[in-house]
Amino acid sequence: MSSISTDICIIGAGPVGLFAVFEAGLLKLRCHVVDALPQVGGQLSEIYPKKPIYDIPGFPSVLAGDLVQNLMEQIAPFHPTFTLGERVEKFEKLDDGSFQLTTTDGTEIHCKAIAIAGGLGSFEPRKPAVESLESFEGGKGVYYMVRDPEHFRDKRLVIAGGGDSALDWTIFLADVAKEVTLVHRGTTFRGAADSAEKVKNLHEAGKVRLVLSSNVTHVHGNGTLSHVTITGNNGEPEQVPVDAFVPLFGLTPKLGPIGEWGLEIEDNAVKVDTLDYSTNVPGIFAIGDINTYPGKLKLILCGFHEAALMAQGAYKHIYPDKKYVLKYTTVNGVPTL
Repeated sequence: MSSISTDICIIGAGPVGLFAVFEAGLLKLRCHVVDALPQVGGQLSEIYPKKPIYDIPGFPSVLAGDLVQNLMEQIAPFHPTFTLGERVEKFEKLDDGSFQLTTTDGTEIHCKAIAIAGGLGSFEPRKPAVESLESFEGGKGVYYMVRDPEHFRDKRLVIAGGGDSALDWTIFLADVAKEVTLVHRGTTFRGAADSAEKVKNLHEAGKVRLVLSSNVTHVHGNGTLSHVTITGNNGEPEQVPVDAFVPLFGLTPKLGPIGEWGLEIEDNAVKVDTLDYSTNVPGIFAIGDINTYPGKLKLILCGFHEAALMAQGAYKHIYPDKKYVLKYTTVNGVPTL
């Protein structure tokens, strides 16, 4: 269990959360960023890293993954700290007006202000309708995302899914795991054509096993996972011994525990004041797709603007007696923390 102390805790490491680090850094505010996903970038990294984005000023076209990389370079001088692969679960407002947050893994974060930049909410895995699946969660054999590929070193693995994640991890883990079986309910993949081709080539070379027109229908084991049943669309079942089952059916956004913090919520989004994107709870701000206000546009571009004004509001909240004078980076350059 680790304990962190910072000026602003930014919940969400998507593009808007990352740019908020830059805007806060210009004001010499320290940031700690938390995200339930195992890497920075939010949807850009998780769902469409190779997709071009056309409405970022100064970039006629930029790949989503490259935008994330550029943002990380831009905030490097401010030395932000990160807690990834953990979700903020508990929230407490202390007597002095500061906040204590606790994550799913017990990480404690003490901060003077909170910026919720959680995109559409905390992404939760879409789980297949398989009986007893939950009993093998929590390190007992069922995993909904690959946080550390080394965890699967020399293990027998069944992956289910037909999108980019399922294809990419099948290719990558072919050289890590002892056995990899990819199960897909259809015969064609939703992911990149070249990835599907690579998986078929690996199958033909005997490096992975590809099972099409089938689903994983049952999981078995005594405390930990030992077998799964793969059933073809023709109804033929097959039991396969496994150490791990990784269903990769994408992510679904949920507001998550933030919904219990006493914030004003409208249509599953957090209501804010556009003066500084503050919520109804002093010291808590919301920026990006997770907030709502009259005229709201769900664009990265707008989230960047919101991040700039939020940082000003957070500065005033943390230092109510200090007057901040706007300094242009063209004149002063970028300070470091």
